[in-house]
Amino acid sequence: MTDRDLHSDLAVPPGEFLEEVIGELGMTKDELARRMGLPATELSLIFKGTKALIPDTATQLEKVVGVPANIWLGLEAEYRLALDRELEEALLREDE
Repeated sequence: MTDRDLHSDLAVPPGEFLEEVIGELGMTKDELARRMGLPATELSLIFKGTKALIPDTATQLEKVVGVPANIWLGLEAEYRLALDRELEEALLREDE
């Protein structure tokens, strides 16, 4: 078994799951931002995956949408690892 067999090679930002969660709750992105006390522009970066989801934000999400903070942080860690693997593979292909 190789590392590739053990890990997903698809980088999915936690914001994609967050969009599903708020959709199921009937909540808009603007409402989520307001309830979390964050600017909508900052939350937008989380949805896109360009801003990392930090523990404080994960705790706020837990309070607002009910998904435990450790789930958000786990999704973020997996996303960042997948991005790192993609970058590493791209660099290896350049060296070939």
